[in-house]
Amino acid sequence: MTAEEKRNPEKGERAMIEGIFEGSPDAVGVAVIRLDCGCRKMAAVNLDGEPASKIIMYRDQAESICEQCKKDNGDFMRVVEQFIKWNEPE
Repeated sequence: MTAEEKRNPEKGERAMIEGIFEGSPDAVGVAVIRLDCGCRKMAAVNLDGEPASKIIMYRDQAESICEQCKKDNGDFMRVVEQFIKWNEPE
């Protein structure tokens, strides 16, 4: 898998990203952080690079985030990938 393919949102992520854009009219992008446990952290970003929404944590195909994330709130030491999905047009 190429670096570009890795940075494209997965199916579950795309749905969450669209929901974040809909709920955050000032958003120009959504920051996506993938953790080593499979959980994700996402938040909208405005034109100034500041948060434009609350941080949302979720895990695909699960009712809630994992036990480790419940303990450490998705510690940055467990980040395996991060990127911003820009609103169209970029």
